[in-house]
Amino acid sequence: MNFPAELKYTKDHEWIKVDGTDAYIGITEFAQRELGDIVYIDITTVGQEVAKEEVFGTIEAVKTVSDLFIPVTGTIVEVNPALDSEPELVNTDPYGDGWLVKITPADVADIEGLLSADDYSALVGA
Repeated sequence: MNFPAELKYTKDHEWIKVDGTDAYIGITEFAQRELGDIVYIDITTVGQEVAKEEVFGTIEAVKTVSDLFIPVTGTIVEVNPALDSEPELVNTDPYGDGWLVKITPADVADIEGLLSADDYSALVGA
């Protein structure tokens, strides 16, 4: 499995990538494989500040629906517009075009406290 070293990870299987003052969040390849084929993503928290580890949306696969947890406190700026018509991007490119939301973190320093790629790989036994 692929866990890019430039990303940070959570025990709930989300990743985060800093881009200037904003950050992108998605689910890991491990989570995507566990869920199976993604068919729908529901995120209604745009414009809202969501506290660390709170639910910011749900992701629906053929076999289950799972909550999405925000890795750090921040304001949801944008939902990936491509997911409206192509939720399968999460299956095919979870670390690229399959990102879920863009946020403005309340404190970018909080991201440093998340798991490294090696720590996350050990967590999931990959």
